[in-house]
Amino acid sequence: MIRLYDTARRDIVPFEPDQIVKIYTCGITPYDATHLGHASTYLSYDVLQRRLRDLGYETRCVRNVTDVDDDILRKARELGVHYLDLAAKETARFDDDMRSLGMLESWSEPRATSAITEIRKFIGQVLASGHAYEVDGSVYFEVQTYKNFGSLSGLDRASMLELAAERGGNPDDPKKRDPLDFVLWQPSAEDEPAWESSWSDGRPGWHVECSVLAMRDLGSPTIDLHGGGADLIFPHHECENAQSEAATGKQFSKHWMHQAMVRMDGEKMAKSLGNLVFVSELRKDFDPMAIRLGLLNFHYRDSWEWNEGIMGDATDRLQAWQRAGEGLGALEAVRHFLDNDLNTPEAIAAIDDAARKGEGVSIAAQLLGINSSGA
Repeated sequence: MIRLYDTARRDIVPFEPDQIVKIYTCGITPYDATHLGHASTYLSYDVLQRRLRDLGYETRCVRNVTDVDDDILRKARELGVHYLDLAAKETARFDDDMRSLGMLESWSEPRATSAITEIRKFIGQVLASGHAYEVDGSVYFEVQTYKNFGSLSGLDRASMLELAAERGGNPDDPKKRDPLDFVLWQPSAEDEPAWESSWSDGRPGWHVECSVLAMRDLGSPTIDLHGGGADLIFPHHECENAQSEAATGKQFSKHWMHQAMVRMDGEKMAKSLGNLVFVSELRKDFDPMAIRLGLLNFHYRDSWEWNEGIMGDATDRLQAWQRAGEGLGALEAVRHFLDNDLNTPEAIAAIDDAARKGEGVSIAAQLLGINSSGA
Protein backbone atom coordinates (compact mmCIF):
# COMPACT_ATOMS: atom_id res chain seq x y z
CA MET A 1 0.00 0.00 0.00
CA ILE A 2 1.23 3.47 -0.87
CA ARG A 3 1.06 6.10 1.85
CA LEU A 4 1.14 9.76 0.82
CA TYR A 5 0.85 13.08 2.60
CA ASP A 6 -2.60 14.57 2.02
CA THR A 7 -2.64 18.38 2.17
CA ALA A 8 -6.29 18.50 3.22
CA ARG A 9 -5.85 16.00 6.09
CA ARG A 10 -2.36 17.29 6.96
CA ASP A 11 -1.06 13.78 7.51
CA ILE A 12 0.53 10.84 5.71
CA VAL A 13 -2.37 8.50 4.96
CA PRO A 14 -3.02 5.42 2.81
CA PHE A 15 -3.61 6.28 -0.82
CA GLU A 16 -6.40 3.96 -1.89
CA PRO A 17 -7.45 4.80 -5.45
CA ASP A 18 -9.76 2.96 -7.79
CA GLN A 19 -8.18 0.44 -10.17
CA ILE A 20 -8.08 3.14 -12.84
CA VAL A 21 -6.36 5.95 -10.97
CA LYS A 22 -7.67 9.38 -11.97
CA ILE A 23 -5.02 12.07 -11.46
CA TYR A 24 -5.11 15.76 -12.34
CA THR A 25 -2.06 18.00 -12.11
CA CYS A 26 -2.10 21.71 -12.79
CA GLY A 27 -0.02 22.33 -15.89
CA ILE A 28 1.84 25.29 -17.27
CA THR A 29 0.79 28.73 -18.39
CA PRO A 30 2.89 28.66 -21.56
CA TYR A 31 4.46 32.08 -21.79
CA ASP A 32 8.05 31.07 -20.97
CA ALA A 33 10.28 27.98 -20.92
CA THR A 34 10.20 25.02 -18.54
CA HIS A 35 12.15 25.74 -15.35
CA LEU A 36 13.29 23.35 -12.62
CA GLY A 37 10.26 24.09 -10.46
CA HIS A 38 8.02 22.76 -13.23
CA ALA A 39 10.23 19.75 -13.84
CA SER A 40 10.42 18.80 -10.15
CA THR A 41 6.65 18.92 -9.82
CA TYR A 42 5.87 16.75 -12.83
CA LEU A 43 8.67 14.31 -11.97
CA SER A 44 6.98 13.55 -8.65
CA TYR A 45 3.70 12.64 -10.28
CA ASP A 46 5.58 10.69 -12.93
CA VAL A 47 7.32 8.52 -10.31
CA LEU A 48 4.03 8.06 -8.46
CA GLN A 49 2.43 6.77 -11.65
CA ARG A 50 5.34 4.41 -12.27
CA ARG A 51 4.95 2.86 -8.83
CA LEU A 52 1.17 2.61 -9.23
CA ARG A 53 1.62 0.85 -12.57
CA ASP A 54 4.23 -1.39 -10.95
CA LEU A 55 1.49 -2.37 -8.47
CA GLY A 56 -0.90 -3.22 -11.30
CA TYR A 57 -2.98 -0.04 -11.49
CA GLU A 58 -3.85 1.83 -14.66
CA THR A 59 -3.13 5.54 -14.34
CA ARG A 60 -4.78 8.37 -16.21
CA CYS A 61 -3.09 11.68 -15.57
CA VAL A 62 -4.55 14.86 -17.04
CA ARG A 63 -2.28 17.92 -17.16
CA ASN A 64 -3.86 21.09 -18.48
CA VAL A 65 -2.40 23.97 -20.47
CA THR A 66 -3.62 27.40 -19.38
CA ASP A 67 -3.57 29.07 -22.78
CA VAL A 68 -5.73 32.02 -21.76
CA ASP A 69 -5.32 34.00 -18.55
CA ASP A 70 -3.95 37.32 -17.32
CA ASP A 71 -0.30 36.26 -17.43
CA ILE A 72 -0.18 34.90 -20.96
CA LEU A 73 -2.23 37.79 -22.33
CA ARG A 74 0.12 40.26 -20.65
CA LYS A 75 3.21 38.53 -22.07
CA ALA A 76 1.73 38.28 -25.56
CA ARG A 77 0.92 41.98 -25.43
CA GLU A 78 4.51 42.78 -24.42
CA LEU A 79 5.93 40.65 -27.26
CA GLY A 80 3.43 41.88 -29.83
CA VAL A 81 2.31 38.34 -30.74
CA HIS A 82 -0.99 36.49 -30.72
CA TYR A 83 -1.53 34.79 -27.37
CA LEU A 84 -2.26 31.41 -29.00
CA ASP A 85 0.93 31.59 -31.06
CA LEU A 86 2.88 32.22 -27.87
CA ALA A 87 1.08 29.33 -26.16
CA ALA A 88 1.77 26.94 -29.04
CA LYS A 89 5.48 27.81 -29.15
CA GLU A 90 6.07 27.44 -25.41
CA THR A 91 3.89 24.33 -25.07
CA ALA A 92 5.96 22.64 -27.78
CA ARG A 93 9.16 23.54 -25.93
CA PHE A 94 7.70 22.27 -22.65
CA ASP A 95 6.62 18.97 -24.23
CA ASP A 96 10.11 18.51 -25.69
CA ASP A 97 11.67 19.07 -22.26
CA MET A 98 9.29 16.57 -20.66
CA ARG A 99 10.08 13.92 -23.28
CA SER A 100 13.80 14.40 -22.80
CA LEU A 101 13.39 13.80 -19.05
CA GLY A 102 11.63 10.51 -19.75
CA MET A 103 8.19 11.57 -18.54
CA LEU A 104 5.26 9.25 -19.10
CA GLU A 105 2.82 10.72 -21.59
CA SER A 106 -0.20 12.44 -20.10
CA TRP A 107 -3.53 10.70 -20.53
CA SER A 108 -4.66 14.04 -21.87
CA GLU A 109 -3.20 17.55 -22.09
CA PRO A 110 -6.25 19.78 -22.68
CA ARG A 111 -6.10 23.50 -23.32
CA ALA A 112 -8.30 25.90 -21.39
CA THR A 113 -9.64 27.33 -24.65
CA SER A 114 -10.90 23.87 -25.62
CA ALA A 115 -13.48 23.96 -22.84
CA ILE A 116 -15.26 27.30 -23.12
CA THR A 117 -18.63 25.64 -23.75
CA GLU A 118 -18.22 23.38 -20.72
CA ILE A 119 -16.95 26.30 -18.62
CA ARG A 120 -20.05 28.36 -19.36
CA LYS A 121 -22.25 25.39 -18.43
CA PHE A 122 -20.28 24.82 -15.22
CA ILE A 123 -20.63 28.47 -14.18
CA GLY A 124 -24.36 28.17 -14.81
CA GLN A 125 -24.44 25.21 -12.42
CA VAL A 126 -22.63 27.19 -9.72
CA LEU A 127 -25.06 30.08 -10.15
CA ALA A 128 -28.04 27.73 -9.99
CA SER A 129 -26.68 26.18 -6.79
CA GLY A 130 -26.78 29.58 -5.09
CA HIS A 131 -23.02 29.84 -4.63
CA ALA A 132 -22.33 32.60 -7.18
CA TYR A 133 -23.64 36.00 -8.25
CA GLU A 134 -23.34 38.32 -11.25
CA VAL A 135 -22.29 41.97 -11.23
CA ASP A 136 -21.86 44.04 -14.41
CA GLY A 137 -21.02 41.06 -16.60
CA SER A 138 -18.71 39.37 -14.08
CA VAL A 139 -19.66 36.23 -12.18
CA TYR A 140 -18.18 35.72 -8.71
CA PHE A 141 -18.14 32.71 -6.41
CA GLU A 142 -19.50 33.72 -2.99
CA VAL A 143 -17.23 32.10 -0.42
CA GLN A 144 -19.55 32.76 2.53
CA THR A 145 -22.04 30.29 1.04
CA TYR A 146 -19.50 27.45 1.10
CA LYS A 147 -18.89 26.43 4.71
CA ASN A 148 -15.68 24.50 4.01
CA PHE A 149 -13.83 27.36 2.32
CA GLY A 150 -10.33 27.41 3.80
CA SER A 151 -10.37 23.76 4.86
CA LEU A 152 -7.91 22.61 2.18
CA SER A 153 -5.23 25.19 2.97
CA GLY A 154 -5.99 25.45 6.69
CA LEU A 155 -5.38 29.21 6.53
CA ASP A 156 -7.13 31.86 8.58
CA ARG A 157 -8.95 34.73 6.89
CA ALA A 158 -6.10 37.23 7.29
CA SER A 159 -3.62 34.86 5.67
CA MET A 160 -6.02 34.11 2.81
CA LEU A 161 -6.53 37.82 2.17
CA GLU A 162 -2.78 38.40 2.10
CA LEU A 163 -2.15 35.57 -0.36
CA ALA A 164 -5.13 36.55 -2.52
CA ALA A 165 -3.59 40.01 -2.92
CA GLU A 166 -0.18 38.54 -3.79
CA ARG A 167 -1.48 35.92 -6.23
CA GLY A 168 -3.97 37.71 -8.43
CA GLY A 169 -7.09 37.37 -6.29
CA ASN A 170 -7.80 41.13 -6.39
CA PRO A 171 -9.45 41.39 -2.95
CA ASP A 172 -9.91 45.15 -3.46
CA ASP A 173 -12.41 44.66 -6.31
CA PRO A 174 -15.38 46.84 -5.21
CA LYS A 175 -17.87 44.61 -7.04
CA LYS A 176 -17.28 41.73 -4.65
CA ARG A 177 -19.55 41.01 -1.71
CA ASP A 178 -16.54 39.62 0.15
CA PRO A 179 -12.88 40.36 -0.65
CA LEU A 180 -12.21 36.61 -0.86
CA ASP A 181 -14.89 36.02 -3.49
CA PHE A 182 -13.28 35.01 -6.77
CA VAL A 183 -14.02 35.42 -10.46
CA LEU A 184 -15.65 32.67 -12.50
CA TRP A 185 -16.25 34.83 -15.59
CA GLN A 186 -15.11 38.35 -16.48
CA PRO A 187 -15.67 40.79 -19.34
CA SER A 188 -12.71 40.97 -21.71
CA ALA A 189 -10.73 44.12 -22.39
CA GLU A 190 -10.77 45.44 -25.95
CA ASP A 191 -7.49 43.73 -26.90
CA GLU A 192 -8.28 40.42 -25.19
CA PRO A 193 -10.01 37.31 -26.57
CA ALA A 194 -13.71 37.15 -25.78
CA TRP A 195 -16.42 34.52 -25.94
CA GLU A 196 -20.14 35.16 -25.88
CA SER A 197 -22.06 34.34 -22.73
CA SER A 198 -25.31 35.34 -21.06
CA TRP A 199 -23.29 37.54 -18.69
CA SER A 200 -20.88 39.33 -21.04
CA ASP A 201 -18.53 38.87 -23.94
CA GLY A 202 -15.66 37.72 -21.81
CA ARG A 203 -13.35 34.96 -20.65
CA PRO A 204 -13.02 32.50 -17.77
CA GLY A 205 -11.47 33.32 -14.42
CA TRP A 206 -8.23 31.68 -13.33
CA HIS A 207 -9.62 28.79 -11.29
CA VAL A 208 -12.58 27.57 -13.28
CA GLU A 209 -10.73 25.86 -16.13
CA CYS A 210 -9.13 23.23 -13.89
CA SER A 211 -12.43 22.14 -12.36
CA VAL A 212 -13.96 21.72 -15.78
CA LEU A 213 -11.00 20.03 -17.46
CA ALA A 214 -10.46 17.60 -14.58
CA MET A 215 -14.07 16.44 -14.54
CA ARG A 216 -14.49 16.49 -18.32
CA ASP A 217 -11.35 14.58 -19.26
CA LEU A 218 -11.41 12.14 -16.35
CA GLY A 219 -15.15 11.56 -16.76
CA SER A 220 -16.13 11.94 -13.12
CA PRO A 221 -17.04 14.64 -10.56
CA THR A 222 -14.67 12.91 -8.12
CA ILE A 223 -11.03 12.15 -8.88
CA ASP A 224 -8.46 10.15 -6.93
CA LEU A 225 -5.65 12.69 -6.67
CA HIS A 226 -5.10 16.34 -7.48
CA GLY A 227 -1.59 17.73 -7.61
CA GLY A 228 0.46 20.81 -8.26
CA GLY A 229 3.01 23.11 -6.71
CA ALA A 230 2.60 24.18 -3.08
CA ASP A 231 2.11 27.77 -4.23
CA LEU A 232 -1.20 26.68 -5.78
CA ILE A 233 -2.77 25.49 -2.52
CA PHE A 234 -4.19 28.97 -2.01
CA PRO A 235 -5.92 30.52 -3.75
CA HIS A 236 -6.03 28.25 -6.79
CA HIS A 237 -6.78 24.83 -5.33
CA GLU A 238 -8.87 26.18 -2.46
CA CYS A 239 -11.09 27.98 -4.95
CA GLU A 240 -11.10 25.09 -7.41
CA ASN A 241 -12.23 22.68 -4.69
CA ALA A 242 -14.97 25.00 -3.48
CA GLN A 243 -16.50 25.71 -6.89
CA SER A 244 -16.33 22.04 -7.94
CA GLU A 245 -18.12 20.74 -4.87
CA ALA A 246 -20.62 23.61 -5.04
CA ALA A 247 -21.47 22.69 -8.63
CA THR A 248 -21.73 18.91 -8.19
CA GLY A 249 -22.54 18.40 -4.51
CA LYS A 250 -19.83 15.70 -4.41
CA GLN A 251 -16.27 15.43 -3.13
CA PHE A 252 -13.96 16.77 -5.81
CA SER A 253 -10.63 15.09 -4.98
CA LYS A 254 -10.04 12.24 -2.56
CA HIS A 255 -6.39 13.23 -2.09
CA TRP A 256 -4.39 16.45 -2.50
CA MET A 257 -0.64 16.23 -3.13
CA HIS A 258 1.63 19.26 -3.40
CA GLN A 259 5.23 19.78 -4.46
CA ALA A 260 7.46 22.07 -2.38
CA MET A 261 9.16 25.00 -4.04
CA VAL A 262 12.59 25.01 -5.65
CA ARG A 263 14.54 28.07 -4.53
CA MET A 264 17.28 30.12 -6.11
CA ASP A 265 19.04 33.07 -4.48
CA GLY A 266 16.86 32.59 -1.39
CA GLU A 267 13.55 32.95 -3.24
CA LYS A 268 11.21 30.42 -4.81
CA MET A 269 12.04 29.80 -8.45
CA ALA A 270 9.27 31.61 -10.34
CA LYS A 271 8.64 33.33 -13.63
CA SER A 272 7.39 36.42 -11.82
CA LEU A 273 10.77 36.77 -10.05
CA GLY A 274 12.94 35.82 -13.03
CA ASN A 275 15.27 33.63 -10.94
CA LEU A 276 14.99 30.63 -13.20
CA VAL A 277 17.07 27.69 -14.36
CA PHE A 278 15.63 26.31 -17.57
CA VAL A 279 15.61 22.63 -18.43
CA SER A 280 16.34 23.44 -22.08
CA GLU A 281 19.55 25.22 -21.04
CA LEU A 282 20.68 22.42 -18.71
CA ARG A 283 20.13 19.91 -21.50
CA LYS A 284 22.90 21.59 -23.50
CA ASP A 285 25.48 20.51 -20.93
CA PHE A 286 24.05 17.50 -19.11
CA ASP A 287 22.44 14.13 -19.83
CA PRO A 288 18.67 14.49 -19.26
CA MET A 289 18.83 11.40 -17.03
CA ALA A 290 21.31 13.23 -14.82
CA ILE A 291 18.92 16.19 -14.64
CA ARG A 292 16.15 13.81 -13.61
CA LEU A 293 18.39 12.23 -10.96
CA GLY A 294 19.44 15.61 -9.64
CA LEU A 295 15.84 16.66 -9.08
CA LEU A 296 14.65 13.35 -7.62
CA ASN A 297 17.38 13.49 -4.98
CA PHE A 298 15.13 15.91 -3.05
CA HIS A 299 11.90 14.80 -1.37
CA TYR A 300 8.84 16.28 -3.00
CA ARG A 301 7.70 17.91 0.25
CA ASP A 302 11.07 19.52 1.01
CA SER A 303 11.86 22.93 -0.40
CA TRP A 304 15.47 23.09 -1.62
CA GLU A 305 17.99 25.53 -3.04
CA TRP A 306 19.46 25.12 -6.51
CA ASN A 307 23.26 25.16 -6.74
CA GLU A 308 25.76 24.30 -9.46
CA GLY A 309 27.07 21.23 -7.62
CA ILE A 310 23.77 19.35 -7.96
CA MET A 311 24.39 18.42 -11.59
CA GLY A 312 27.98 17.29 -11.01
CA ASP A 313 26.86 14.93 -8.25
CA ALA A 314 23.97 13.64 -10.37
CA THR A 315 26.27 12.98 -13.33
CA ASP A 316 28.67 11.00 -11.15
CA ARG A 317 25.75 9.00 -9.73
CA LEU A 318 24.33 8.21 -13.17
CA GLN A 319 27.72 6.97 -14.38
CA ALA A 320 28.07 4.73 -11.30
CA TRP A 321 24.64 3.21 -11.96
CA GLN A 322 25.56 2.66 -15.59
CA ARG A 323 28.76 0.87 -14.58
CA ALA A 324 26.78 -1.37 -12.23
CA GLY A 325 24.92 -2.81 -15.21
CA GLU A 326 21.73 -4.82 -15.56
CA GLY A 327 20.01 -6.42 -12.59
CA LEU A 328 17.38 -6.34 -9.85
CA GLY A 329 19.59 -4.86 -7.13
CA ALA A 330 17.71 -2.55 -4.70
CA LEU A 331 14.34 -3.07 -6.43
CA GLU A 332 12.44 -4.09 -3.30
CA ALA A 333 14.08 -1.33 -1.28
CA VAL A 334 13.05 1.24 -3.90
CA ARG A 335 9.48 -0.04 -3.82
CA HIS A 336 9.48 0.22 -0.02
CA PHE A 337 10.72 3.80 0.01
CA LEU A 338 8.35 4.96 -2.74
CA ASP A 339 5.45 3.47 -0.80
CA ASN A 340 6.54 5.62 2.16
CA ASP A 341 5.38 9.04 0.93
CA LEU A 342 7.33 8.81 -2.32
CA ASN A 343 10.70 8.96 -0.61
CA THR A 344 12.91 9.29 -3.69
CA PRO A 345 16.09 10.36 -1.81
CA GLU A 346 16.08 7.13 0.21
CA ALA A 347 15.28 5.13 -2.92
CA ILE A 348 18.28 6.70 -4.67
CA ALA A 349 20.49 5.98 -1.67
CA ALA A 350 19.42 2.32 -1.79
CA ILE A 351 20.42 2.10 -5.46
CA ASP A 352 23.74 3.79 -4.67
CA ASP A 353 24.42 1.15 -2.02
CA ALA A 354 23.57 -1.72 -4.35
CA ALA A 355 25.76 -0.28 -7.09
CA ARG A 356 28.69 0.05 -4.68
CA LYS A 357 28.25 -3.64 -3.84
CA GLY A 358 28.52 -4.51 -7.52
CA GLU A 359 24.85 -5.36 -7.97
CA GLY A 360 23.11 -4.48 -11.23
CA VAL A 361 20.55 -1.74 -10.60
CA SER A 362 18.89 -1.15 -13.98
CA ILE A 363 15.40 -2.35 -12.98
CA ALA A 364 15.32 -0.33 -9.77
CA ALA A 365 16.53 2.70 -11.71
CA GLN A 366 13.73 2.23 -14.25
CA LEU A 367 11.17 2.46 -11.43
CA LEU A 368 12.46 6.01 -10.92
CA GLY A 369 12.28 6.60 -14.66
CA ILE A 370 16.07 6.48 -15.03
CA ASN A 371 17.49 4.73 -18.07
CA SER A 372 20.85 3.62 -16.69
CA SER A 373 21.87 1.55 -19.69
CA GLY A 374 23.82 4.40 -21.18
CA ALA A 375 21.98 3.99 -24.48
